[in-house]
Amino acid sequence: MRLLQFSTSHYCRKARLALGYKHIPYTVENLTPGAHVLKLKPLTGLKTVPVLLPEVEGESTAIADSTHILHFLERHQPDPTFFLADPQLQTEAALLEDWLDESIGTATRFVYYDFRRGDGKQIDPSLSSQLVIQVVRWQYDMNPAAVELARQRLAIAFAALADRWKSTPYLVGNQFSIADIAAAALLSPLALIPVYRQQQSWLFDRIREIHQLCGEPLPPGMRDGDEG
Repeated sequence: MRLLQFSTSHYCRKARLALGYKHIPYTVENLTPGAHVLKLKPLTGLKTVPVLLPEVEGESTAIADSTHILHFLERHQPDPTFFLADPQLQTEAALLEDWLDESIGTATRFVYYDFRRGDGKQIDPSLSSQLVIQVVRWQYDMNPAAVELARQRLAIAFAALADRWKSTPYLVGNQFSIADIAAAALLSPLALIPVYRQQQSWLFDRIREIHQLCGEPLPPGMRDGDEG
């Protein structure tokens, strides 16, 4: 299988965690933002990553959207599963995954890029990096009011997830699920922001455990030698 991605995208990290948990061999193709549209539009009709190319006879030629990728992987290789046998618990996990995908992943993006253009500029002060940050901020209209709303959404997410993850390794039931994958991936960019590393250490403990379970390298901010 081949994963078309941006190497820094937390939504692409979500797909990689799922592939790793399933022990499915794959290769990655890192696309260039902007030029990526020329490759993706003919494949999916969309402009977003990740896109999975199963390269398996009889399967779809391209699967867009991280949630669709997780569902495809579960059908393609049910064992080990990240779907819950109890339909009610699986619905709860799916709702959590959707909330993390549609709201919290976006909030993470806003707060992360606001940090990278300010206190986090020293992470990569190069002109090319700062230009990408400015383009992303413009693309998503990341004004101060929107960033503040994103911070508030993250505070709600921390409170909701802490009730589950501080006392158990799993967000839903007694089994690893798509909710755990989504949370570990979509909150991972916050590892570079010191205030979150200091105040939400339990969160990064879980993120570390899930990356180790899935055989995925830790995100920036959590690797040996990283500060914080």
